[in-house]
Amino acid sequence: MRVKAAVLVASGVERPYADSRPLQVTELELEPPGRGEILVRIGAAGLCHSDLSVINGSRPRPLPMVLGHEAAGEVVEVGPTDDIDGAEFAVGDHVVLAFVPACGSCRMCLAGRPALCEPGAVANRAGTLLSGERRWRGGEHHHLGVSAFAEYAVVSSRSAVRVDPELPLELAALFGCAVLTGAGAAFHSAEVKPGETVAVFGLGGVGMAALLAARAAGAAKIVAVDIVQAKRDLAARLGANHVVGGGPDAVTEVRDLTDGGADKVIDTTGSEHVLAQAYHATRIGGTTVTVGLPHPDRQLVLPALSLVAEERTLRGSYLGSSVPRRDIPRFVQLYQAGLLPVHELVSGRLRLDQVNEGFDQLASGEAVRQVIVQ
Repeated sequence: MRVKAAVLVASGVERPYADSRPLQVTELELEPPGRGEILVRIGAAGLCHSDLSVINGSRPRPLPMVLGHEAAGEVVEVGPTDDIDGAEFAVGDHVVLAFVPACGSCRMCLAGRPALCEPGAVANRAGTLLSGERRWRGGEHHHLGVSAFAEYAVVSSRSAVRVDPELPLELAALFGCAVLTGAGAAFHSAEVKPGETVAVFGLGGVGMAALLAARAAGAAKIVAVDIVQAKRDLAARLGANHVVGGGPDAVTEVRDLTDGGADKVIDTTGSEHVLAQAYHATRIGGTTVTVGLPHPDRQLVLPALSLVAEERTLRGSYLGSSVPRRDIPRFVQLYQAGLLPVHELVSGRLRLDQVNEGFDQLASGEAVRQVIVQ
């Protein structure tokens, strides 16, 4: 079938992307789903810093690539299902797409850590589906098994989670990355407990989701840190007790506001410098969690003695340490109960042909979560 899609043809080009046009919207030929795969009509796709990191070259990926990894849509075709893969889905199902296809049988999946699925990681690096195949007939690569910036996408059934069809697709999309990663970081990685103090560095979609989850978990005090005033204003409206403007004084301000440091600090920025700040803003015996993805050449320097002498915990969190098939429905239920107001995170709606302009907005720090709606 012929499908309109946004193809990344070059990375590391100069901004503004509205001029350099690294993403080209064109028609491609999409093959039907294979065994254990489904064809999804993409209803909505979010613009995320993980996409931006491929565009700006800090996360090298094989090109050309149909970009986009945070999405929701409707199943329109199910591939062969003479085994269990794909049999759980039917035409008309609404699904959220997760950006790590979990095979279910590798050692990490069997350990209950599907975000670290080994075959899934191999496929994502290669730009293929979990099967190792590509369904773009022109040879374009898949982005994280999803390729959401398109009218339709073929994905592994292991990348999809069925959701309530009453949930609007433009909100459902956010549960595949921003909410899964941010809320998961607060609930699972940081294990925020009632009465604890929490600081969140970076208030994009993931950071705002972490803030909402910390509030839902019963944090007594939340400090939100970002250099953008509009994001700090939104954080205050969403439940942050204090907001801090970032910069060199951020650590001192957070420590002053939390009586020596927050119990749990979550960094979402992808900057090793800000991660170091987040660590120093954590109290003795506390936990620092990072979900950001710095350039692979960057190094983090910390006082090694503090890990032992102060019983610190520094923890990485990929996909929010979540189990998508378990947690996406749970987080949707929290939204429906009014405990995770995810709708507040949508800062703009775009057409597919506005995707380059959307990434200019994201790169400038102005956007929380923009969504391409089709």
